[in-house]
Amino acid sequence: MSETRLAAGGGVVWRADQAGLRVALVHRPRYDDWTLPKGKLHAGESELDAAVREVGEEVGAAVAVRRRLGQIRYDAEGEPKSVAYWSMRYVGGAFAPNAEVDEVRWCSPEQARRLLTYPLDRSIVEEFSSVPTVDSVVILVRHARAGKRSQWHDEDALRPLEPAGLHAAQALVPLLRHFGPTRVIAAEPVRCVQTLAPLAHALNLPVEVVPAFGDDHYVRAPIATETALFSLAKPDAVTVVCSQGTTIPALLSTLAPQVHSTETRKGEFWVLSFVDGDVAAADHYPG
Repeated sequence: MSETRLAAGGGVVWRADQAGLRVALVHRPRYDDWTLPKGKLHAGESELDAAVREVGEEVGAAVAVRRRLGQIRYDAEGEPKSVAYWSMRYVGGAFAPNAEVDEVRWCSPEQARRLLTYPLDRSIVEEFSSVPTVDSVVILVRHARAGKRSQWHDEDALRPLEPAGLHAAQALVPLLRHFGPTRVIAAEPVRCVQTLAPLAHALNLPVEVVPAFGDDHYVRAPIATETALFSLAKPDAVTVVCSQGTTIPALLSTLAPQVHSTETRKGEFWVLSFVDGDVAAADHYPG
């Protein structure tokens, strides 16, 4: 029988000042310890949802999520627990002491490793420090479910999302917003545009249609599609791109060869984290 673990989410929240990179640590008076901000999932939450919420509650910080940092496992008060962590860029906010956290301290990564109470927390900061801070993000979304091709009698590019696909498109909005998108792009097929329409509406951004990200275009000119993707990796840019089932795995195989499986089901997405124009991490988010 597999054990049931308490699931939690947390973050290495970072910002840069004149002295260099700083990460946020929290002091918990109940335990008199220094740790990374984290907390248990609420009912219906994903680990990422919980991580962003807990950072907001404990640090008072609004953040833009970057790359996944990994997961730690340990026993807490006799119960097995796992915590998934993300790198999070500090966007704004103000800390207010509360019953759980009475102090937030911004430290260099080296200072953080010395101050942190627990070795597992130090391992997360070491993973954070192993890659330079992400300077741009491209999120590749495979369009949600559309009606069956065999039952569609018009041009395939006009085939729309089915009701379940429309629901999935809405469900993507809160997850994708955690990354702080600045631009929304879709391939030409209607189903790609419809998949990102709810996100664009929530962000008050247009859905830009870029043919290069469609399967038909990729098959004809793969280098042009790769060039179009690299052109999005500009400092501080976070671009969400909706593409298709041939293009996304092919791009991942070329740009992120460290990925073991490029399988991408409809409605799933990948977060490509760029450092100086190169893909430093590729994280898969299942539906």
